[in-house]
Amino acid sequence: MDRVQPVEIEKREDGSIRVAWSDGHEGIYPAPYLREHCHCAACIEEWTGRKMIRPGMIPPDIRPLRISAVGQYAIHIEWSDGHSTGIYAFDLLRRICPCPTCASERVSQL
Repeated sequence: MDRVQPVEIEKREDGSIRVAWSDGHEGIYPAPYLREHCHCAACIEEWTGRKMIRPGMIPPDIRPLRISAVGQYAIHIEWSDGHSTGIYAFDLLRRICPCPTCASERVSQL
């Protein structure tokens, strides 16, 4: 079975990132939401997996400055707050899609 892959990734004027997926789904990721879900070593404690980012640490007006591909599996985002060590794997992006359909599916799986 083929994995669902992004077919288009777009930085939008409002600072959000739009991802169009190969199965026709589309997700709009607000910048603060995406920044909060960074899984780099500076944002997630290596040994415990505890989030190091706390509410209020991410500026509400944060924006992606640059988005670049990392091979065929992820994107790298440079943020306006100076953070640039996060890599967002495509499977993570799909798993955390904030659209109402995906959010309700996550709740129903609890």
